Amino acid sequence: MVVDKWTDLRRGANDDVMATDGRRRGEKITRIVNIYNQKEERSGERPAQKLDLQRVIRQGGTVLAGEFNARSKRWDPRCQLQRGATFWEGVIDENGLEIGNDGWPTHHRTSEDQDDESVLDLMLANRPIVRWTKRADDHATGSDHEVIEWEVGVDRQ
Repeated sequence: MVVDKWTDLRRGANDDVMATDGRRRGEKITRIVNIYNQKEERSGERPAQKLDLQRVIRQGGTVLAGEFNARSKRWDPRCQLQRGATFWEGVIDENGLEIGNDGWPTHHRTSEDQDDESVLDLMLANRPIVRWTKRADDHATGSDHEVIEWEVGVDRQ
């Protein structure tokens, strides 16, 4: 992909959302937005949710991907207790976003008393999702999160 420009849409609000507009020759611009929805320790707020996402999402060409840190039955069939999902479900519904995840866990936590698998990392798009896959190699990042690869369809100019 040839990146035409780097677009910083935060405007000083937080460091948890980064966006870039990219385009290959002959295709319309696709905006890729990286989300890191982490709770601040002091305030308990989630800065990624303060951003005006209506301004960020381009009609016909946006992908939101990253660590959403929300649990919902809409993207995780194993979800027993929804947490932090209402905001993101609203963003999905209001913007006609497709959920790219296939329900397989993207986060693995092991502690002394329990093991937990969940879908905390999402890929959402308002373009057709052509491919979504989790890398087969266990914990390729050295993290407790899986590596996700995805591809969306593009429109010609």
